[in-house]
Amino acid sequence: MYDDDDDDQTAVPVGLVPVDGRGSMPFALLHGESLVAVASWAVGEAGVRLLDFTAGWSEVQAQGGPLVIHDPLCPGTPVSFLREAVRVAVEGGTVVVGARPVTDTVKDVDADGVLGQTHDRAGLHAVASPVVLPHAVIAALPDLPNTDDLADLVTALAAEHEVVFLEAPPSARRVSDESDVHLLEALQDPAGP
Repeated sequence: MYDDDDDDQTAVPVGLVPVDGRGSMPFALLHGESLVAVASWAVGEAGVRLLDFTAGWSEVQAQGGPLVIHDPLCPGTPVSFLREAVRVAVEGGTVVVGARPVTDTVKDVDADGVLGQTHDRAGLHAVASPVVLPHAVIAALPDLPNTDDLADLVTALAAEHEVVFLEAPPSARRVSDESDVHLLEALQDPAGP
């Protein structure tokens, strides 16, 4: 995947698995391992060098390759999907966001709680993981963007940079509570739910 023909492709991708802004959920257990440990393992298996949280932004910029931000609340994101997201970001020079299709009905609600217009789901995305920043975007940012909420991060990045949404597999869905973790555990069980 990385060769000597392109600077962005020669540098090993670096990654973060942020836990801030996520409460205690990153430390919930999936198959006996914390979600943050599962996500960190996947990042390493994808060929991404995991950075610790003491790395300064100038250090990240000096790496010369893409930055992979993998949310521990998407612990079922396959290693192959992480690799694909990096490949698309490097080849296209765009921010790549793992996203799931929106399947719920989305309506406007006014201040009085009255339902209004229904929105077309075709143009909506549920941000999952990862968010991959190519080196050109990293170089243009003055500091590490806030990773507490990846949807907010994507909105901020889209204001200045091209963003490509890559449909994430169902296993990459975001967990929001212990029941979601148990469901993901059951779905990943080879014996079935």
